[in-house]
Amino acid sequence: MRAAAAIVSVAVSGALIVATTACDQGGSDPPNAHYGDCQVSGHHGEFHLSPRTAGALTVKTTLPAPGWWNGDTPDSVKSGYEYCMAANIAYRSGLDRVKVENAPFPEVVSGRTKDFDLALAQITITPERSKVAEFSPPYLSSTLGVLIRDGEKVNQDNIRDARIGVAEGTTGEEFVEDRLKPTKPVTAFPNDPEMVTALEEGRIDAVVHDTTILLAYPQEREARVRLVGQYRTDQGYGALYPMGSPNKDELDRIIRQLIDDGTLAKLSAVYLGAAFGQDPAKIPYFSVDAGS
Repeated sequence: MRAAAAIVSVAVSGALIVATTACDQGGSDPPNAHYGDCQVSGHHGEFHLSPRTAGALTVKTTLPAPGWWNGDTPDSVKSGYEYCMAANIAYRSGLDRVKVENAPFPEVVSGRTKDFDLALAQITITPERSKVAEFSPPYLSSTLGVLIRDGEKVNQDNIRDARIGVAEGTTGEEFVEDRLKPTKPVTAFPNDPEMVTALEEGRIDAVVHDTTILLAYPQEREARVRLVGQYRTDQGYGALYPMGSPNKDELDRIIRQLIDDGTLAKLSAVYLGAAFGQDPAKIPYFSVDAGS
């Protein structure tokens, strides 16, 4: 989860990660290597993949995703938690660059495409998605946050009567429809900025979406919106692989190493924790049963 001084990583669950410097360089980059603004660590070429594109790690994501992928287009992304996570995977695999491909989130998690090595898009691991794709070990825990307009009074007792917006194809959409069961129609949006704009304009009353994503908006939107609560999900984010990927075992080993050696904890602090001004541990937890 995002925070000014803390991101709770699965590897260090329950501990606050203070902002720190980026990962120490494990040695000079190989000739012609391009990892954006990311510093990489570990040993170049320690692992061996069979990439879709020679010399490159092809990664699917959904843009924009500030903090995770800093840039609005594939060519402009040079930093961010998941981008630099991919850069470290590429470096340790002996690959010289990260090839970023942008796609709508429902397409990324659908299992319909296989022309990539892995997808990193704040994807919650679910049994349904695991039927059409494969996942890495979880690398970050997740909850669902509730974002409202500043000055409004949406809470756990009356949220069922609010007009709720969700991101299309996400676990937030499933959660609202299946567990909250609101009394008014739910509006699904194709991307996060459109959803938050609809909230600001009064077309919806609340947004239910990943807390790690929503933490960005109170600062970006000059306090026109605020996070008032979050729901526990007991879920985590994972890298998604095409079903039957020959690289799954090797990618899993790399991601476990990135967790165990503290690389992801450092990326969390640098690219997420230092970027947002609210500690998720202090956001109240809402109960699904409240107000029912």
